[in-house]
Amino acid sequence: MSTLTHFDAQGQAHMVDVSDKAHTKRVGVATGRIVMLPATLDLIQTGTAKKGDVLGIARIAGIQAAKKTSDLIPLCHPLALTRVAVEFAIDAATHSVHCTATVETVGQTGVEMEALTAVQVALLTIYDMCKAVDRGMTMTDVRLLEKHGGKSGSYVAG
Repeated sequence: MSTLTHFDAQGQAHMVDVSDKAHTKRVGVATGRIVMLPATLDLIQTGTAKKGDVLGIARIAGIQAAKKTSDLIPLCHPLALTRVAVEFAIDAATHSVHCTATVETVGQTGVEMEALTAVQVALLTIYDMCKAVDRGMTMTDVRLLEKHGGKSGSYVAG
């Protein structure tokens, strides 16, 4: 990509016109993690956090966030998503929870922003549900892992 697509010839921000793009299957996969105290991770794993099932609620929050991305990011197109999957993996060695979001649609524009938004909101939800016992949690390493479909083809992070 050699130009920023969200600016017109006069340098004004605008929503990209995707009307001439082909409808193709689009997939976006993003990841991130939240690092916490060992005791906080234990609360999540044992299901004894005061607010309930931390990862279950965070999964629903991530799915909802993917669906609302165009409400949060001003120049994103509203999309009819066909699949949103939010998965978590516990890493006891680093006292962290890894989150991966996979988002799919058949349409004229990609779902990278939806996948990234799902990860961020899922991690924020974990923070919110556990902040009473650990305000020092750190969200980190949020990035796009893969994108497939459309004119630009596939991208897989190295």
